[in-house]
Amino acid sequence: VQLQASGGGSVQPGDSLTLSCAASGRTIRNYVMGWFRQTPGKEREFVAAISWTGVRTYYADSVKERFTISRDNAKNTVFLQMNSLKPEDTANYYCATDRDKLGSETYLSDRGRYDSWGQGTLVTVSS
Repeated sequence: VQLQASGGGSVQPGDSLTLSCAASGRTIRNYVMGWFRQTPGKEREFVAAISWTGVRTYYADSVKERFTISRDNAKNTVFLQMNSLKPEDTANYYCATDRDKLGSETYLSDRGRYDSWGQGTLVTVSS
């Protein structure tokens, strides 16, 4: 599967952005999907994930109540709606798909379960 993240940009604190992750090569319908982010010199960190059923979502504490992950299986796309953006949200954002089809709805933040990564999209939050 190939994943293409888009929607990044430069915004001011308090603004909103929606990132998209379009998959090609195979369907993501039956796969857990996740968003991660990374800044220079730091490890890639978990942001949000959604189960393959779409029923369960999980967020890092730092983005809870501000970010929303969703999926449109018909479009083979996952979204990350980001509201009330803060300077500390500045990072390259990556989407990823689970290694296993019909994967567990637990341990959604476990980076090791994701084996296909898209190229990042840069989000810069600055006044």
